Amino acid sequence: MSTYAQKKGFGATLWDFLTTVDHKKIAILYLIAGGLFFVIGGIEAVFIRIQLAVPNNDFVSAGLFNEIITMHGTTMIFLAAMPLVFAFMNAVMPLQIGARDVAFPFVNAISFWLFFFGGVFLNLSWFLGGAPDAGWTSYASLAMASKGHGVDFYILGLQISGFGTLMGGINFLVTIINMRAPGMTYMRMPLFTWTTFVTSALILFAFPPLTVGLVLMMFDRMFGAHFFEAAMGGNTVIWEHLFWIFGHPEVYILILPAFGIFSEIIPIFSRKRLFGYSSMVFATVLIGFLGFMVWAHHMFTTGLGPVANAIFAVATMAIGVPTGIKIFNWLFTMWGGSVKFTTPMHWAFAFIPSFLAGGVTGVMLASAAADYQYHDTYFVVAHFHYVIVGGVVFALFAGTHLYWPKMFGTMLNETLGKITFWTFFIGFHMTFFIQHFLGLWGMPRRVFTYLPGQGFETANAVSSLGAAFMSVGVIVMLINIIMTSVKNVKVGNDPWGDGRTLEWAIPSPPPFYNFKQLPLVRGLDAYWLEKMEGKNGMTPAEPLGDIHMPNSSFLPFIMSLGLFIAAFGVMYHVDKEAWALPVMILGLLITFGAMFTRSVKDDHGFHIHKEELMDDDDKGVKA
Repeated sequence: MSTYAQKKGFGATLWDFLTTVDHKKIAILYLIAGGLFFVIGGIEAVFIRIQLAVPNNDFVSAGLFNEIITMHGTTMIFLAAMPLVFAFMNAVMPLQIGARDVAFPFVNAISFWLFFFGGVFLNLSWFLGGAPDAGWTSYASLAMASKGHGVDFYILGLQISGFGTLMGGINFLVTIINMRAPGMTYMRMPLFTWTTFVTSALILFAFPPLTVGLVLMMFDRMFGAHFFEAAMGGNTVIWEHLFWIFGHPEVYILILPAFGIFSEIIPIFSRKRLFGYSSMVFATVLIGFLGFMVWAHHMFTTGLGPVANAIFAVATMAIGVPTGIKIFNWLFTMWGGSVKFTTPMHWAFAFIPSFLAGGVTGVMLASAAADYQYHDTYFVVAHFHYVIVGGVVFALFAGTHLYWPKMFGTMLNETLGKITFWTFFIGFHMTFFIQHFLGLWGMPRRVFTYLPGQGFETANAVSSLGAAFMSVGVIVMLINIIMTSVKNVKVGNDPWGDGRTLEWAIPSPPPFYNFKQLPLVRGLDAYWLEKMEGKNGMTPAEPLGDIHMPNSSFLPFIMSLGLFIAAFGVMYHVDKEAWALPVMILGLLITFGAMFTRSVKDDHGFHIHKEELMDDDDKGVKA
């Protein structure tokens, strides 16, 4: 076992991460890559706010502004929020259900590398002739008219990235269904595991429509098909349907894990069981179900007719009910609890009113008649930022502080954490609250400037100042992470002192096999129950025995790299470039060659023998 614990040089560590199939290391990869794209998307947001800070600004040109807002939205949704959510799912969910890894560790690695190469491909558009400029929704009428390869980068990058996400979702579903520890029934699963489960089901059904839309658009742009060309018998509105049948569940794919994170934080720091657990579970499932029935509320102004508008308006308002149940359950959990105001709890407290504001404006937008006034104004921008930032990003900050010790074995600085919270929280409300009024005063979305004397100057200046505060918050967070990593002060298995679920019962960071012996789950909040009986760890459900683990593999990286290379060939083949077809064939050969190698190679993994586990008394489950 000493070979696993010894310190490695940079090269060995890099190779370890390039070849890893361990869900905890893949979580760290998602965290790093998602954090990098979050910073890139944030820089794009700052450019947007600088451009709009004063009227008639010429900080960027109109064309470049279109590219920046397109890349900001696409990066933040697909390349920052999604992978950061996946980071916590990977790091926490297998531990919460008492599993040694996810069901398909090899596929888990492919999921990450596909996402990563898709994201890199999309961002290379900045250096290869211009980024996509048709908005993050890439509506067909704009995308078909877009010159250059920007939209092609969008189409191919999202297809590669989307395959990874889809594989990840299937993997998590199988893991939760098949790999729960003895005694871990569905109604004993922690809320974060439940939200991961429902989110994964949403991914399974939501990503195929996006893939279909992207394939049709690829055929339109690259091979002269006319699915979306009205003049040639196509229909441009079909893209909107395909996109939003994916796009609205995508909001819940992001927000449900955020709900899960807060449903872990609030009981831990209220020192109290989550109020109304079963109603929270059913509300989560209901949100997932209703999430597929509301997509056309993005399209009230496209002329679907009064019947369709009325049906989608009612469905949209209905989805507020299960969300309301959750809000009250969180409040009742805190009510009468012994609340500790740690950094994660600051985020949880701030989340409730912030997200609620986003929900209220969502109900306003759900009124089809009123939507004609709000549609395509800054009111909508304010609404979805209150949902995505006030919900998802707050949860990502909270989850980072809560689970950092479990992932890395060190605690982030609480004082710096609270500075991050206050600067980001104040900046967020400064930036987006006033945009509701900008929208009601008539400022349209996606305009790169405005005239003086329209009444927009002060509000835009305040909004841009708020963006500066948010930037400071993110910078403080990065300083906190660097300082914590340098000091490297190790903490125990339950650093917050009030952990309730299985992940807090094992060392921080966990050994690579997670549990020496699978734990016996005897109820909800399994670790808390054992603590109440005065035990130091979980009761094991099995005798100590050999543990079977998968081998690391470089093939997931190679497979994903092949698709990345092939995408360039596909894109430039349209330009009749001589090298494009060979590059496409080479890329596909690399991918299929790696897949063939995986198929014919016998890889049975390896065993950790129980004698080695006995030597490691400090690891795994203790009776």
